[in-house]
Amino acid sequence: MNVTYITLDGHVEVEKYRFVYFVIMLIAYIFILCNSFTIVYLIVVHKNLHEPMYVFIAALLINSVLFSTVVYPKLLIDFLSDKQIISYQACLFQVCVFYSLSGSEFLLLAAMAYDRYVSICKPLHYPTIMRKATVIILLVLSWFLPFCHMAVTVIGNAQTQLCSFTLKGIFCNNSVNHLFCVTSRALLIFGLVILVNIGFLPLLFILFTYTMIFITTYKSCGQVRMKVANTCLPHLLVLLNYSCLLTFDIIIIRLESDFSKTARFLMTMQMIMYNPLCNPIIYGLKMKEIYKHLKRLLCQAKVH
Repeated sequence: MNVTYITLDGHVEVEKYRFVYFVIMLIAYIFILCNSFTIVYLIVVHKNLHEPMYVFIAALLINSVLFSTVVYPKLLIDFLSDKQIISYQACLFQVCVFYSLSGSEFLLLAAMAYDRYVSICKPLHYPTIMRKATVIILLVLSWFLPFCHMAVTVIGNAQTQLCSFTLKGIFCNNSVNHLFCVTSRALLIFGLVILVNIGFLPLLFILFTYTMIFITTYKSCGQVRMKVANTCLPHLLVLLNYSCLLTFDIIIIRLESDFSKTARFLMTMQMIMYNPLCNPIIYGLKMKEIYKHLKRLLCQAKVH
């Protein structure tokens, strides 16, 4: 069986700085794993955190870990290798998982927005609407729908002939479309459908629900507004972070010829580091109940 290899040409002076890159990325990956799993552990262990809001936070952090694991281990190997290459099959798999998890991030944030909307705008109906079964269905759909969307694209591209074997990036993303001799019009249209279904529509839904929340709480007393701000602000910060990073990804791919190699490299590094590192910090420090348990855990660790 013939194996086609793609050269990842987005690295900047990797021969000179390979150990610096490796150490920075390894530390970042360890931080992501430790911070995310600490918050997930607290949510699993403490019964008062067994509420839909915290379950969705745990799911979002697990999603960030999976997202990082798709990119970081291969990057760490590449930094220490003489050649930065990847097989075409592995490249397509990375594209599929990378974008399906990116879509899952938006859908999980949409599920969290819905949970907050029901909790604040329809508090009397909350127990009947946000049941355990509802939460499980929302979690399954958040991971299953984006993967199905991306699988169609990857299967469609699997037999497409390549005219270039050099990718302008440090991992496989939508830049892989520039390698094809002929780009399928049907798959390009389906790509736009994916962007709308797992990116644009969830974003609109999130903005709509938070607008309704703020309209409802505007009429309430200051104490209620403060409580709502404390629970909604972390979600909005994560949404803002992720929307900016996904926009960077689209800009880098669409305007690749207008970007210097160094600028593209730095923006890509930011994209894969910033959000997974920030998510557990935002939720650990901004969510009052999680912070309380985190503080107690750190105090116990100091004593021992």
